[in-house]
Amino acid sequence: MKTENAENSLNKGLSRRNFLGGVAGMGALAVAGLAGCSPKESDSGSSSSERTPEAGATTLGESTDWLGTAPEIAESDIVDTKTTDMLIIGAGNGGMAAAAYAAEQGVDFIVAEFGESVGATRHWFAAIDTEPFTSQGITVDRQRLLGEIIRYSSGNCDQRLIKMWMDESNEMFEFVDKHMSTQGMKVEADEFEMPGGMGGTDFYTPPFEHHYVQENGEMFGGAERNVVFEEAIKEKGHEVLFGHSLVKLIREENGPVTGAIFETSDGYIQINANKGVLLATGGYPANPEMLSALSPITAKSVTALGYNQNDKGQGIKAAMWAGAAKDLASATMIFDRGLVAPGTKAGYTEESIAAGNPQFPSNGQFNPGTQPFLKVNLKGERFANESADYDYLPHAAAYQPNGVYCSICDGNFVEDVKRFHTLGCSAMTRNMAEMLIEEGGQFEAIEEGTLQRADTLEELAEKLGLPVDTFLATVERYNELAEKGEDEDFGKESYRLSTLKTPPFYGATLGGTLLTTIDGIRINHKTEAIDTEGNVIEGLYAAGDCSGSVFSGNYPDQLHGFACGRTMTEAIHAVKEVAAK
Repeated sequence: MKTENAENSLNKGLSRRNFLGGVAGMGALAVAGLAGCSPKESDSGSSSSERTPEAGATTLGESTDWLGTAPEIAESDIVDTKTTDMLIIGAGNGGMAAAAYAAEQGVDFIVAEFGESVGATRHWFAAIDTEPFTSQGITVDRQRLLGEIIRYSSGNCDQRLIKMWMDESNEMFEFVDKHMSTQGMKVEADEFEMPGGMGGTDFYTPPFEHHYVQENGEMFGGAERNVVFEEAIKEKGHEVLFGHSLVKLIREENGPVTGAIFETSDGYIQINANKGVLLATGGYPANPEMLSALSPITAKSVTALGYNQNDKGQGIKAAMWAGAAKDLASATMIFDRGLVAPGTKAGYTEESIAAGNPQFPSNGQFNPGTQPFLKVNLKGERFANESADYDYLPHAAAYQPNGVYCSICDGNFVEDVKRFHTLGCSAMTRNMAEMLIEEGGQFEAIEEGTLQRADTLEELAEKLGLPVDTFLATVERYNELAEKGEDEDFGKESYRLSTLKTPPFYGATLGGTLLTTIDGIRINHKTEAIDTEGNVIEGLYAAGDCSGSVFSGNYPDQLHGFACGRTMTEAIHAVKEVAAK
């Protein structure tokens, strides 16, 4: 149940080294290299339960049952029982927003969290027509935005739920800003214009993403929103119950959900909820069986983790055991930044499979990997339009040798990335370009044997393990297209083409960095969970990455901050529904 990352987050001690792409171990929560440009929740972790063959799927080469059945817990095994009006499961971006709002509204609640601290804060979030934008005369084209979200999901969404987010997101923003401003944090409206399009087409990049900086303008450090919310609920006499692993929800037959059972170090704890249970438990990126069964393309194309390793889908499973319906299509949030050493294969390692851990070859990201430089497969061939970023390249690479690819740039790196003008957190590379490659400040990953540097293209090909002749022919053709100003092969925009002629030359072997999964329990516009017949399950609500009805196939990568914004808006709306009972 730990964090909502959705979305992932910018951590307090984020350093230049982390941004530059260091891939040293990051522990349970991988946040190096701006790992959270999109949302991230975490999960309660899994509990022991009986298995059944009914949900079998091919995973990691074996037949597995990712769902299983709800465990039977004898009443005599319950060592303690608590009662509240609202039970919030998960203390991440959604859970803590719900808790802080509930405390302010005088709602009686309990927050139960699997981890030992509140989830990492996802700093970037979206809200519509807020003061930072409207004060500049900037507003969102709501009709176009709604249509864009529907298109991204291929219609596999609840349009009334999305409309609720659009209508209530400003209220969410004002609530967040009220708390953050008292902690010396200042909100900034993020840039949103993308001149020239990307991926060979025009994307709508709405003016709605925000982030916080310290009052002195320093971007890194300062108050963490989830910690601020924790302090706010403490002031009103509440606290988060840590170390509570969700086992199952309590529901008799087809009646309402009335609480949940947790496993703790003291034994099983039952928490009864008179008015409702809110699941804010995150997705399932740390569950190899679920991930491989539900999103095999993700398991084949990622090389790095950017998620909380407690995110095992337990909230989703518990809701399904209670009769809830899940999205039929999977959706994952992936960054094209998973830096690995040459020769590395994407996906789970043999060691991780043997250990049963969701560990990929590396556990860090290389932020410049998102820049639209020339990308080639391990045959030295170009295979995709590099302008469309985030999950586009890893998905395409899933069908290429080893599921990885190489990104190539030269000594004109600074000039190129400024011209490319990427948005979202990939814009950090543009804004800090000189720092990345200044004299004495070379790409730090070179020191770790991952990013390769060479004085000639032939030498670079050899270091990357690419066929030299094929690679040189690919570069020659790419230079020809760049000089012509027209990508006749893949249709990349002319302003995102670049020649490769100026040494030194750089090459990075990349796959995807998995941030989180964003398909979950189907909910309606009131954030109520629905069953497989389309009926409301009374007393059960869901928000954020464990909930569904919004995304399908992938994350709308040019709707920056949408995931975290909808997470907090849904969570606050759930509190409103419970409070109205």
